[in-house]
Amino acid sequence: MAPSFPILLTLLLALSVSATPLTVARDAHTLVSLPIAKRVNVTGVAQIVKADQARAKQLKARALGQGHQGKRAGSEPVENQGVTYVAPVAIGSPATTYSLIIDTGSSNTWAGAGTAYARTSTTKDTLNIVSVTYGSGNFEGQEVTDLVSLGDGLTIENQSVGAAFYSEGFSGVDGILGIGPVDLTEGTLIPSVTSTIPTVTDNLFTQGVIGAHEVSVYFQPTNQANVTNGELTFGGTDSSKYVGEINYTPLTTTSSASNYWGINQAISYGSTTILSETAGIVDTGTTLVLIATDAFNAYVNATGATSDSATGLYKITAAQYANLQSLYFIINGVSYELVPNAQIWPRALNSAIGGTADSIYLILSDIGSNSGSGLDFINGFAFLERYYSVFDTAGSRVGFANTSYTTAETN
Repeated sequence: MAPSFPILLTLLLALSVSATPLTVARDAHTLVSLPIAKRVNVTGVAQIVKADQARAKQLKARALGQGHQGKRAGSEPVENQGVTYVAPVAIGSPATTYSLIIDTGSSNTWAGAGTAYARTSTTKDTLNIVSVTYGSGNFEGQEVTDLVSLGDGLTIENQSVGAAFYSEGFSGVDGILGIGPVDLTEGTLIPSVTSTIPTVTDNLFTQGVIGAHEVSVYFQPTNQANVTNGELTFGGTDSSKYVGEINYTPLTTTSSASNYWGINQAISYGSTTILSETAGIVDTGTTLVLIATDAFNAYVNATGATSDSATGLYKITAAQYANLQSLYFIINGVSYELVPNAQIWPRALNSAIGGTADSIYLILSDIGSNSGSGLDFINGFAFLERYYSVFDTAGSRVGFANTSYTTAETN
């Protein structure tokens, strides 16, 4: 999922997601592009970090075959906090359009958390219950197959969808569009716990709607909370959204990162290595950039950052910001730079996380375990909004490219 999201004030900076129909770019049945919108959902102080760390813990547990099934009310408190990216997805005929979180860290597609699932003539019940736990949320529902429309007649027939009858931790959204590896769906069906469920990307490809078995993600960095600023492209890449070449890296073989869109990378602060090459994941469902505890401590020591109890983030002074060095993410021999401005929370949105207007908060945080755990970093949206990303199932690889906003002073 993507949930992971920070009580000084109750705030929902919601945006109306455009239901503009998807367009087929270039050649028909080759690319399907879907507008995606940023939503800042904050109802509690210091919850962004807690939610991201809970998600990281759940991702590790899930890779070990634990924690697939949803937890009913009465379990640990759940908060849906932080930044999510949502897209309009139409299901059924006549269709109901749902606002679904784009999640590369899970693979089930479901709806009904906000807007109730509407059954139509195209809805077919199966004998299965579908149940998934995400770090700060969970759902249970009836598995159905249905018509999923991506606009202008671009439809997926008989797509497995969870029609939620229970969900927790998903305020302000209707569910999830899961675009992670298909193996993440194993264990989510009851009683067919050993079965996998073809994802939306899988069915777009096998039904001939798209010409390549891949999906690309573009986020434009912004200091606004109410904006449609991204694009999800199935079937290839949109060359208008990136600059230069796309560089690819093979998926990691290290567990537990290998269960997701996992890659190997090293991280340097300036010329100093703070995380030697290790395995982690790329995840649209995580707000921050999380790194192993030892690497994070090295980063804090180098920057002079101090913990802020109000937001849960670390902050630096204006003088420290002036001296902040770039972070370099070295992936398959290519260095991806996070300039100082890319390492800080958008200052225009400080109040949205319970912060003060003149403070400078860092977007890196502690993943909660030392390096060597098998999942030592999560490149969340704070990284992905600076780089175009490609998730290639057929090639078992992930690609990155610069955009015109890679070095922007947006924050």
